[in-house]
This record gives sequence, C-alpha cells and structure tokens, in this order.
Amino acid sequence: MKSKRVTTSQALWKKAKRIVHGGVPLLSKKPDRFLRGVWPAYFTQAKGIVVEDLDGNTFLDFSYMGVGPNLLGYADPDVNAAVKKVVDSGNQSTLNGPEDVELAELLLKLHPWADQVRYARGGGDIASMAVRVARAHTGKDAIAFCGYHGWHDWYLSSNLAKDKNLDGHLLPGLEPLGVPRALKGTVLPFTFNKIEELEALIKNRKDIGTIIMEPMRHQEPRNDFLQKVRAIADKIGAVLIFDEISSGFRLGFPGYHTKSGVIPDLVIYSKALSNGFPMAALVGKRDVMKEAEASFISSTYHSERVGPAAALATLKKMQKVRATSYVDKMGWEIGKLWESAAKKHGLPILVEGPGAFINFTFRHKEAAALKTLFTQEMLAHGYLATATIYVSYAHKDTHLAAYAKAVDAVFAVLAEAIKKGDIRTRLPHGLPESGFARLT
Repeated sequence: MKSKRVTTSQALWKKAKRIVHGGVPLLSKKPDRFLRGVWPAYFTQAKGIVVEDLDGNTFLDFSYMGVGPNLLGYADPDVNAAVKKVVDSGNQSTLNGPEDVELAELLLKLHPWADQVRYARGGGDIASMAVRVARAHTGKDAIAFCGYHGWHDWYLSSNLAKDKNLDGHLLPGLEPLGVPRALKGTVLPFTFNKIEELEALIKNRKDIGTIIMEPMRHQEPRNDFLQKVRAIADKIGAVLIFDEISSGFRLGFPGYHTKSGVIPDLVIYSKALSNGFPMAALVGKRDVMKEAEASFISSTYHSERVGPAAALATLKKMQKVRATSYVDKMGWEIGKLWESAAKKHGLPILVEGPGAFINFTFRHKEAAALKTLFTQEMLAHGYLATATIYVSYAHKDTHLAAYAKAVDAVFAVLAEAIKKGDIRTRLPHGLPESGFARLT
C-alpha cells in the first residue's frame, strides 16, 4: 500500500535538525527513530486517539500516545475544561494556587503511608528532587539504581565509570558528556530481579544511602524481589525510592507498589499524572523529607496552576472510569489480536505485557527490519503503529476491530517478505535509528 504524503512534516523536520538543538525536545519523539523519510513528524491536532499531521492526514495512534502521559486519551474534555478554567482566571500570581493543597490532600489520601508532597513539572526533575531529598536525609552520596530515571547528571554519571552501565536500563549508549567526572563511581547499577547484584553492591560499598528503582516496567518482580530490596534498604539505612513515572496509574492506582504491598520511603510520578500537561509529584514520609526542607529546591514554574489543576481532574476521572483496569484489559485484547494474526500468517512473534503498555517482538534474525516494515505498512493504512502501545482509555472496541483488519493485512505483507527474502528491499529509507544516536 502506498504511503501517505508527508512532505510538509518532513520538510519541517529537516529544518529542525539544523536549528533545534537535538532536533526535538524529547528523544523518544525523534522521527528517525520511527521511520526515516516518511514518518509524519508534526501534528496540528490530537483528540482521543486521532492525530492530524501538517499535511492534513489523520492517523489513529496505536503507538506511544505522547510517550505515556495520555492515559485518558488526547485532549480529554474533562481535563481540558479544568485547565481552561485556570488559564482564564490566571495561571500565575504573586500568591499561590489553592490547587497545590487540594492535590496534596488527594495524593496523601491515595498514599496513607505518606505525610508530605513536593511538586515539579517533569519526570527527570522530580527524580533529581527525590535523590536530593534522600541524600539530605542519609548524608551519603552513593546511589544504587535499577531502571531508567532521566537525563540529569546524577544518573548519567553512572556511565563515567563504565560506558555500558546504563545499557540495560531502557536506553543504551547514553553519553555522559558534560557530566562532571568528580561524580564517577557515585551511582551504581543493579539488574531487575537479580537481588544478588544489589547484595554485592552493599557488601563492597558502605556509602550507599539511596536505592532508586522502577518497581515494574515489563517484568514482574520474582522471588520476592521488591520485598528483598526493601529489607536491604532497611538494613543499611538507605532511602528507598520507587520511580513510578512510567508505571504510575497504568500498572496500579496510584502505582504498582500498591499492588505489590511493598512501601517505599519516597515515590515519584509524572507522565499519566496529568494527562499530557506538565506536572510531577514526589510523595513521601515526613521523617525522610524533613532534612531536605533546608536544601534549596525552588522553581518559578513549580508554582503555576495548570499542572495541579490538570492532575486533579485526571486523578478524579481515572478513579471514576477505572482507567487503570481498562487499559490493562484493552492491552491484552490487543495482544491476543497480534497473536491471532501472527498464527494465521506464520509469523514468529512473542507478545509481552503488561497490558497497559503491551508489546511484541519478532523472533527472527531480521527482527529490526520487520518491525520497521510493520510501522511503514501500518502508516499507509492510517495508523501510527509500533511494536509497543501505551494503551489509553480512548482506545475503544470500534478502533480495535478496524486495527485488527489492518494488522492482518500488514502481517500478510511481512510473511510474504520473509518468504521472498526481500524485507530490507521493501524499506526505501532503511532502518530507523536505534538506542541513543547523535543527530546527523
């Protein structure tokens, strides 16, 4: 099927590569990571799961949904109404917005183990804030981490000691350029579900005062892994931070830790917290957070009203419609759809959860090329499609029926490409960028 015309978007992308540092503000939205030359890089409107690009094409988003924030769907009317209200009445003032207090009360109600909250406006910022709080409490510099935690110096410094320290934590090849070498050896990785690695760290280092980790992404914790991490934190007097920036409200309400029964000292949220509007929150125990009151943590835009207003409206609606359980169920329905189509066409795939960001991989030597061909052909059918879907409440059964037909047609193309051995010749623009690639 012939690809849609995306000349306006691609022309703007070429300009952006010259004048926007890094091309895009968010690496995960870099067009060349999806499909070189034909990815509709820019949008004019997004509502529900429908996205319109600069060339007037419309697509259904069965991919990243804004890279995770839009659990309720794009431009949710209830969230937008709350935001418009504070925009019209004034977003900033010399005085503070009462939404700060209302949101804190709601977050503490959802976290009965916690006593206080702090706010930021992005995931990387709130992770750095949590690390600052933890270090202030323990007086120890060293950090043990598992998972992806953003772009700030404290995290990237792990690759000063060994350039592949971060490779198993979502994005490989992250360069610590510009990170002070004095931070070398202060941030130490351990692998999810391998408690022996954390045990080895604490045996060899007595200065670890912070353990930060994602309690769940694509793997379920096994053999009481989270409980054992909690026990180690207690044993060495470390602050345990659960990073629920991605898992929050998707894998549990409010977070996965509530399902696991393992309580951290601090937990951080962003992404789905406010359905696409900038907002982040740190929720924690008073005895851990009190020392950091004397630490300077302050930013003008941490006091604007849109973020808290959006978060309040988002949390209330997610509770009302049971969005967390909805996206889990819908995700597994999509997974079954993939498996059925793959079986029909003899495609070797593996579907993995969790349902909220369901994904599949091709079990084939040309897996990367097949994944790219899938995206290319689905685009021609009118879908922003990847092998991972951040499922939203706006994905409905009617969308699923049409998506199933498109997947069936595209999987037939992929099966034919495997049979003829011409997968790569069907990709006129080659493979997309993978991992962290410099802008070229």
